[in-house]
Amino acid sequence: MRILIVEDEHDLGAAVQERVRLDGHAVDWFTTLEDARAAMATVEYDFMLLDLGLPDGNGRDLLREIRRTSSNIAILITTAEDQISDRIAGLSEGADDYIVKPYDLNELVARIAAVSRRYAAPRRRARYRIGDIMIDRENRAVSRGDQVLDLTAREWAIMELLSRHPGRIYSRQQIDTALYTLDQDVDSNTVEVFISRLRKKVGNMTIRTVRGRGYCLADGEAA
Repeated sequence: MRILIVEDEHDLGAAVQERVRLDGHAVDWFTTLEDARAAMATVEYDFMLLDLGLPDGNGRDLLREIRRTSSNIAILITTAEDQISDRIAGLSEGADDYIVKPYDLNELVARIAAVSRRYAAPRRRARYRIGDIMIDRENRAVSRGDQVLDLTAREWAIMELLSRHPGRIYSRQQIDTALYTLDQDVDSNTVEVFISRLRKKVGNMTIRTVRGRGYCLADGEAA
């Protein structure tokens, strides 16, 4: 997933960014509402970790703005505000979950996974089969016959993106966005390299190249 962290505590923000990246997500981290809004105008995020007490305002302002739009981004509030009334307010205004500081980073990533599953369930196929290839989105696994394939985090990120809408063509730029954060330089042929590596594992026919447009998953079926 592409995840946006809005957190002004630098030590905490850096630790969260590093831990979430270990799970294979592309993560951008900003310390102000202004920068978060600018990032969201540029990038389509799947998930947001939102602090409330920020230098230029309250995170609930951004939460309300987002929920007034058609955005499907999942939002988990991370804050030191620990009163029951604070939690009720955040959830009532559209947050999907609420975790109080200080929190355990492993619990945080578990909550991210749980919220993501709730979002994925009504909108996306959990498992998709193409010939002898099975893509299991819930368990983040790809198998070929009885063998579970060893994919790198970025190889899985590509498969996860393509499997959201099998048959839909994703451009190289869209795949770049899923793989890399705003502060990373990307080589011009990076996507092609990862696609080539994936095809060696899942077979050349699993991922189609649409000349001049991008890539998509071949025809298959929900499983």
